[in-house]
Amino acid sequence: MAKQPRYWKGYLKLSLVTCQVSLTPATTENAKIRFNVLNRQSGNRLESHYIDSGTGKPVDDDNQVKGYERGDDDYIFLEDEEIEAIALESNRAINIDNFVPKDSIDWIYYDAPHFLTPEDKVGMEAFCVIREAMRASAVVGIARLVLNRRERAVLLEPSGNGILLWTLRYGDEVRTPDKAFAVAEKPEAKALALMKTLIEKRREDWSPEMTQDPVQDKLAALIKAKKKGRGKKVAAPQKEPQPAQSGNVINIMDALKKSIEANRKSKGA
Repeated sequence: MAKQPRYWKGYLKLSLVTCQVSLTPATTENAKIRFNVLNRQSGNRLESHYIDSGTGKPVDDDNQVKGYERGDDDYIFLEDEEIEAIALESNRAINIDNFVPKDSIDWIYYDAPHFLTPEDKVGMEAFCVIREAMRASAVVGIARLVLNRRERAVLLEPSGNGILLWTLRYGDEVRTPDKAFAVAEKPEAKALALMKTLIEKRREDWSPEMTQDPVQDKLAALIKAKKKGRGKKVAAPQKEPQPAQSGNVINIMDALKKSIEANRKSKGA
């Protein structure tokens, strides 16, 4: 099996306890099908250029500058050197500042997962002690980490023989659900019982296959067909007909009863 590429190497620190670690993204988009934009006549790839919205002419790299809009067509210029000057250099350390109860952080703050593993045998003992102590205390660690020149709050939680590190969203990125969840209505007992029956009939064990992307599968099949046809146009697959919409309000009890009956028939078949 090929060794996973290391995204980041540094040190995990808890007070005076230190161990060398490496960080690897827990997710990847390498399997995603990507396209280039080509010239249909020449087959060459196209390049993108910045065009002045007023003159319609291309702008040289030396004349391109970042701008913050403070009003209509009124911008504050920011030079690359100014932005670089306030970016942070990584100190290659994950300092655990404090610990919080495992279930006290709302899921909405979780951003991207990474695998944190010891980099050598020398730091293995320190790594394992930190991991098992967190597991026994039912807590997760909160630390700071510089990634891509920006400091991120990160969460560390024991996971199997390693530690799962989540980058956390910044506070101004998270919206409160108060308004979205303001409407609350208690359902009727009969409707609730029927819905629980429907849920029970559809209960299954979790499988990663539930997350498959059907569009990617169809794209792969289309590309395979194109390869066999050597570039010839392939007929697009027929779309499944959508059920007609009556526009009438459906009685929830009738809908639940019909759903349970349809589920029973499909299981019987």
